[in-house]
Amino acid sequence: MYSVVVEHIYLLVIVTLISVLQNAFFALKVEKEGNSKNIPTSVFERVRCANRNCMDAYPTFLAVMWCAGLCLNQAPAAFAGIIYLVVRQKYFVGYMGQTSQSTPGYMFGKRVLFFLFSMCIVGIFNYLLVHYYGSDYKEYVETITGAASALLLIP
Repeated sequence: MYSVVVEHIYLLVIVTLISVLQNAFFALKVEKEGNSKNIPTSVFERVRCANRNCMDAYPTFLAVMWCAGLCLNQAPAAFAGIIYLVVRQKYFVGYMGQTSQSTPGYMFGKRVLFFLFSMCIVGIFNYLLVHYYGSDYKEYVETITGAASALLLIP
């Protein structure tokens, strides 16, 4: 029974653990900038603000990634999760330079979150169709979602 459950969520677990490591990296960067005596305060403030912004969006990211993976398909949800983490890294690094450099990462991250949210809605809608009408479109939706997740790579 345990292996059956893990089989359906292991990709989501891997992405979640990678995101935890990324959060630890961000926190270490804030600590390093805070302890540095030679760096102007504005650099510390930008790093702290970038970290805070990433942490503000983190619960939303986890919720929609897990819901999308459980309600529809873990592979495209995990793929979108990895793309989101790459974009979040780009946002963080861009914010440390000039805040205008972080805008592309921010906008792309919103697109990934919207994709994951859409997967959640489609998965719930398919569940309701199966439950109330006996029509299961999950196989078709999974195929479309898998193909659509590749579109996330387009900037």
